[in-house]
Amino acid sequence: MSMTDGPTPLQTAAAQQAAEEREASEKAAGKSDHRPSGKRTTGYLSDRWHALSRQQQWAFLVVVVVLAYLLPLLNPPIITTEPGNNFALACFDMARFALIAVGLNVVVGYAGLLDLGYVAFFAVGSYVAAMLTSPDSPYLHIPYLWTLPVAMAVTMFFGVMLGVPTLRLRGDYLAIVTLGFGEIIRILATIIPAMKGQVGFQNVGHPPGDGADGTPIFSNSNGVPWYWLTLTIIIIVTLLVGNLERSRVGRAWIAIREDEDAAEIMGVPTFKYKVWAFAIGAAVGGLSGALFAGQVGFVNNQKFDVTTSILFLAAVVLGGAGNKVGAILGGALVSYIPLRFTAIAEYKYLIFGIALVLIMIFRSQGLLPARQRLLAYGRTALNKVTSREGSAPKDKHNPPAGPEAPVAGQRGAEA
Repeated sequence: MSMTDGPTPLQTAAAQQAAEEREASEKAAGKSDHRPSGKRTTGYLSDRWHALSRQQQWAFLVVVVVLAYLLPLLNPPIITTEPGNNFALACFDMARFALIAVGLNVVVGYAGLLDLGYVAFFAVGSYVAAMLTSPDSPYLHIPYLWTLPVAMAVTMFFGVMLGVPTLRLRGDYLAIVTLGFGEIIRILATIIPAMKGQVGFQNVGHPPGDGADGTPIFSNSNGVPWYWLTLTIIIIVTLLVGNLERSRVGRAWIAIREDEDAAEIMGVPTFKYKVWAFAIGAAVGGLSGALFAGQVGFVNNQKFDVTTSILFLAAVVLGGAGNKVGAILGGALVSYIPLRFTAIAEYKYLIFGIALVLIMIFRSQGLLPARQRLLAYGRTALNKVTSREGSAPKDKHNPPAGPEAPVAGQRGAEA
């Protein structure tokens, strides 16, 4: 029996050498180590990015952020949505979808929980902002900006309330439950008199400030300040989510996504971290809902259907589940394509569908697929350890004790 048969329990230097020998024998036998060109292309930009120094990365990001802030003012002719839609308002809508995708990416991309009812948290955030600022509401009124953290807290509570009894389910079962939750919120908005059903709430509040002519800076028809506010929130949320991704919580989410049973066996409290993912994702969804309510100025039960929820999920999948930058791009693209072709309204969703199909064919893992940097760090550490072992002087007359000894002896017997 060859030593290459059977599992290799420990990644020792001898096991690595055996793997290299096995790989060399496969090449000698004519087996190709060819990798799909798409994967090489996908990782090329990421490798170039990680090859840059920290200062170069930050300098590049500053340029990108400045261009993003100037986007509604530049209004590039190639990508403008006019005359069908005001470009500044279109930019706000793209930013709104991008923020939603970042929040849903925590649930779907990091923790691997399929959520088809994310629109419910978006609706809760919108209703919180409307019921606390609209003159149609009989409840306590507070300044609009205060409703943003309140909406996040309320939606986190709803996320925990939904997650605790349902997150023991997996896969399709969890997807069906979340889909039902989204419909429950929409139906409650219809049948509960306090939520005003289709009549809804008008004149929802907005951030303070007036222009030189006395008109509000954050008016419904001026998308530039709303876009800048949402873009600033996206940057803050992305930095926070990026830190979470690199922390113990992020590693636990990735372990749950890859294999929940294995993660639980290794001591990861899977249920706790799944509830955390649901709560954090819900908070970002509620925040985006409050921003949407303030910009539109009107909230009723007709804005939170299943189609909208599927579009949210499509934004994450399209951009690359597990990659926050990809989620931002996916969210912006899902919002942009229908707005770009509004002038040919009868064909805009046909073009939208064709674009999604083509992107999924040629980029099956999304525009920016997630890369396991944690595993890459682990591989780097392993290479350092093995290089030290390889550089250490070896005494041929006194072979090392431990797991390597029998392996070396077996190799000698085969020879």
